[in-house]
Amino acid sequence: MNGAALLAVTLAGLQACLATGGRMEEVLSWKQLDFQFPTAGAREAAIASGDFVAANNGPQGLAVWRDKLFVTVPRWKSGVPSTLNYVNITHAYPDLATNTLPGEIGGPKDGTLPHKIVSVYRVRVDVCDRLWVIDSGRTDTKDDASRVRAPAKLLVYDLRTDKLLRQYAFKAGDVKEDSFFANVVVDTTPQTCDDAYAYVPDLGGFGVVVYSWRHNASWRVKHHFFHFDPLSGSFNVEGIDYRSTDGVFSIALSPVQGDGYRSAYFHALSSTHEFLVSTRVLQNKTIAELPESYYAYKVLGSRGPNTQASASDLDEKTGVLFYTQINRNGLGCWNSISKAEDYGPDTNALIASDNVTMAYESDVKVDADGNVWMLSNRLAAFLERGLDKNEVNFRVFKANVGDLIKGSVCDVLPAQSAAGLQPPTKRNSPNS
Repeated sequence: MNGAALLAVTLAGLQACLATGGRMEEVLSWKQLDFQFPTAGAREAAIASGDFVAANNGPQGLAVWRDKLFVTVPRWKSGVPSTLNYVNITHAYPDLATNTLPGEIGGPKDGTLPHKIVSVYRVRVDVCDRLWVIDSGRTDTKDDASRVRAPAKLLVYDLRTDKLLRQYAFKAGDVKEDSFFANVVVDTTPQTCDDAYAYVPDLGGFGVVVYSWRHNASWRVKHHFFHFDPLSGSFNVEGIDYRSTDGVFSIALSPVQGDGYRSAYFHALSSTHEFLVSTRVLQNKTIAELPESYYAYKVLGSRGPNTQASASDLDEKTGVLFYTQINRNGLGCWNSISKAEDYGPDTNALIASDNVTMAYESDVKVDADGNVWMLSNRLAAFLERGLDKNEVNFRVFKANVGDLIKGSVCDVLPAQSAAGLQPPTKRNSPNS
């Protein structure tokens, strides 16, 4: 394997393991994560100094671009040598030096923001061959007193050259005391690369930060629906019972509609409900702040008990929304085209599930070739009791969209076309 990326000591390579009746293929797995250091001596020095503690490294997010599978490793604990990586899939990205932290980073110096990546949970590849990275700026997040090492910021790389195109630190008005940024979604087309928008959920501050590429500016959007549901904060994964107050966690986008905007489907982690708002509201700070814009947000419905979801992504070709199922150790789906007027337990399906191999699904992405990728990382066990280095703990799954939804309630109807049938923008009133 040439110039690896995130080397796993037990890299499973392409495997023939199947889960859930053959719906998803397990293509990569690790017992523990290891990294490609410049030399063997550098690796041993990192271990000796505590800069690399294998047991403290757990993958959290993924994204696919050509032959690169990007894997994020947040700094939940100390001893993480690189937070943004790829497997090939395995160098630190864009290099180890950018991922190595000094004692303090801080904000801009002489008007320039240091090119350092602190801690990344999830990333996004856009149709313009760019990698969008949301850096939380926090380390030691397993502890109540997490450490802020730098401002939360966006970094955008040209994947064809691996060059940093732009980095943008969030303004003081974008960030609240309890803000935590662990996800990013990008709104652009091949024709609008210079007019892209990024939507960054703030799961701790219950808002969404919107960034405009054209204007190199950001603003914060707030709404009641960005908060958690106090009745949906209980989780049980691998026998570990815990509570969460995480708010808006993931946003997935429909295809561009007739008015030039998309439907943004979103949910809090601690909730079983899905919501909807037009990106017309998000993209215009003035409109977003209008009192009447409160009613632009619609309730889609509830998936039912124990259906809390973290990450989600929408396949534009079929209109199918995929989302992780934390309490059910699997992957769920809903067809935003054929079931546009009906969102509930009967129209959402659990299409992949395994209590061992899919314990805590932390991310899901649909790639440009119509494949669904999902990462499971046993996060609850990783944080609460640690993992057995002799067991397979982290897995990457893959499936073709059509094969994955075939025969389920999410399957595509013969006449259905995401290009010809658009999800409606009118839903139940927020007070229903």
